[in-house]
Amino acid sequence: MMFAQLFNIANLFVLPFWVLMILLPNWGITRKVMESYLPFVALALLYIYLFISSITPESAAALSNPQLADIARFFADEKAAATGWIHFLVMDLFVGRWIYLEGQRTGIWTVHSLALCLFAGPMGLLSHILTHWISQRFSSSPDSDSATPSTGTP
Repeated sequence: MMFAQLFNIANLFVLPFWVLMILLPNWGITRKVMESYLPFVALALLYIYLFISSITPESAAALSNPQLADIARFFADEKAAATGWIHFLVMDLFVGRWIYLEGQRTGIWTVHSLALCLFAGPMGLLSHILTHWISQRFSSSPDSDSATPSTGTP
């Protein structure tokens, strides 16, 4: 199978998981699917196959002591670019899954963070972290502050 086909299949493979988390977050099937590690196993196996297929002694040497120019040359190859893209797909989906599960656990709104994570993983992660902080800041009641033990200092 050509690398371009594997690339396209992987892109399509992750979409249903994102659709479930973003559009149907409270559906029981979404929860069951997202609690599973199977999608990540499939993607990780594809990544390993692509990685082994794309690595050469020269690229291994370049990756062992990464320099920007060497990395740019490495990713200029279609096999290496497909491998890198699958890496992004796996990690972004894993982070998206974590955001989704945290949202389910805490009741924090996650749609915006998941949408950002789909397109730009680290921005989605930061969005969720900020949403969590803001949520905690504005949801703490004044009564919970008075329950804090006193230090004995006036």
